[in-house]
Amino acid sequence: MNNVDPEVLKQTMQGDDNAFYQIVETYQQPVFNLCFRMLGNAEAAEDAAQETFWRAYQSIRKYNPNRPFGTWLMSIAAHYCIDQHRKRKLLETDIDEYTAEAIPDHNTPNPESVALQSEHRNQVQALLEELPEIDRAAIVLRYWHECSEEEISQVLDISVNAVKSRLHRARKKLAVIWKNNQQLSPTVERMKNGSPAF
Repeated sequence: MNNVDPEVLKQTMQGDDNAFYQIVETYQQPVFNLCFRMLGNAEAAEDAAQETFWRAYQSIRKYNPNRPFGTWLMSIAAHYCIDQHRKRKLLETDIDEYTAEAIPDHNTPNPESVALQSEHRNQVQALLEELPEIDRAAIVLRYWHECSEEEISQVLDISVNAVKSRLHRARKKLAVIWKNNQQLSPTVERMKNGSPAF
C-alpha cells in the first residue's frame, strides 16, 4: 500500500487543501481498484472513490496519526462499498446487473486478446460476487492490495482471527464455485478450437 509523506499529512490535518490533493494523487488508484473489485462496476467504483475521499476530507482532523493512513483510508472505502453493495442487493432483481464492466486496455494487440481479458475479468468479478460483502473485502485486500492479515483486521474492524477465518472460508467457497463452473465459455471454447471468437 502506498505511503503518504508525513509532512503532507500534517499539512492536510491543518486544513491545507493542496496537501490533501497530493493525498488524493497518491491513493486514487488503490482506492479505485478496491472499489471496483468490491462493486464490480467502473462507474460505481468512480463514485465510491470520490465519496471515500470526500469522507476522508471531512473527517481528516479526527484521523489518529498512530494508525497507518492508507489503512484508515481503505477502511473508509471498504465500509462505504459494503454499504453500497447491501443497498444494491435490496434494490436489484436482475442478476445481469451484477456483471462486471471490463476496464479498457489501450495496449491490447488484437480483438481476441481483448475478448479474453474482458472475459477473464468478468469471470473473476462473478466469482467475487458470490462472496458475502466482508469476505469479498478481505479477499480483495489480501490478493489485490497485498495487505497483511493485521492490516485487513484494521481496515474491516474485525479481529485477526476473524480475518483468517473469513479468508479461509472465502477461498474454500471460491474453489468450490470454480470447480463447479469449469466448462469454458463459448468465446473461449471457439478460440481453443481455432475458430473465430466473434
